[in-house]
Parts: sequence; C-alpha cells; structure tokens
Amino acid sequence: MLGNKVKTTFLVSMLALATLVLPLNAAAIDLVTTTDGSPIKIAPELFDTPAAQEFLATGKNPYIGNEDAIKAGKKRFGYYSCTQCHGPEAKGQVGPGLIGPTFRYPKDATNKGMFETIWNGTNGGMGAKGIGLMNPTDPTDGLKPDEVLKIISWIRNEGGNHPSGNE
Repeated sequence: MLGNKVKTTFLVSMLALATLVLPLNAAAIDLVTTTDGSPIKIAPELFDTPAAQEFLATGKNPYIGNEDAIKAGKKRFGYYSCTQCHGPEAKGQVGPGLIGPTFRYPKDATNKGMFETIWNGTNGGMGAKGIGLMNPTDPTDGLKPDEVLKIISWIRNEGGNHPSGNE
C-alpha cells in the first residue's frame, strides 16, 4: 500500500515539474512571413537569450521600455542601414514609417508581426535581415532574434510606445 502512495506522489510531482519546464522550451507562437504567410523556420539555438526565449514563447517583447535595449536597438538600426529607407527616427523616408499608429503592413502593430517583417523581409523591397537570410553567401551575416527585439524596442520608443506591440 505504501508503495502505491509513493508511486502516486512521484507521478504527481513529475507531472507538476513537466508543466513548469515544458513551456520554457516549447514555442507557443508560429512565425510566418509577411510576404505570403508561409512558416518561418528559425533554428531554436538562435533564441539564445532569456528575452528571445520569452518572445518565442509569448510573442511579447520583454525589451519594450528597457533603456539599455533601446540604446542597443538604435545602434543596430543605424548599423544595418535601416535609416536609409526608414529615416533616422523610423518615421519614413523612401520606405514607410515604422512607429505607427498606422503601418504599411498592419501586422507590424504587434511585436510578433514586426519581428516577422524584419526577419524575412517584404514584397515591397525590404530584404530579409535575419541571420543567414540577409546574405545567402554568408550564413553568419544578419541579425539574431535578440538584436531584432532590441531594434523593435527602439522603434516602439520612437513612437512613444504607442503601440507597444505587446497589447
């Protein structure tokens, strides 16, 4: 009788542990291209920071409002020549404004949608910026997920965090 009680307690404990561990490793969002809605496949090991893992699980950008991330995002925005099309404040130039409240691609009102647009590019002339996609001859060229999230945090800050994209 005691053996069954121990087995039951062990089983309940393992199930409880599984509910805590599995969400940390399982993707809860499906990423799709802005161009045609097809699935985006990103190697899980590229989500190598807690913030990137949280985004993959929830679609929420934990860097929104984070001053260090905003500063890093602004630097990357300039480094990858985003300013050439979107302007130095992301309000638009040759390319569309990114700060809202309206967007060329309505999905960009969410951080998930903006991530997808930046990662895989658009039909409107913006090339993919995701690592391994930006320059097909150099699989190390491009942005990692964490860098994309920081750029998005800067863009949202430029728009006064309206929308924050995490709604």
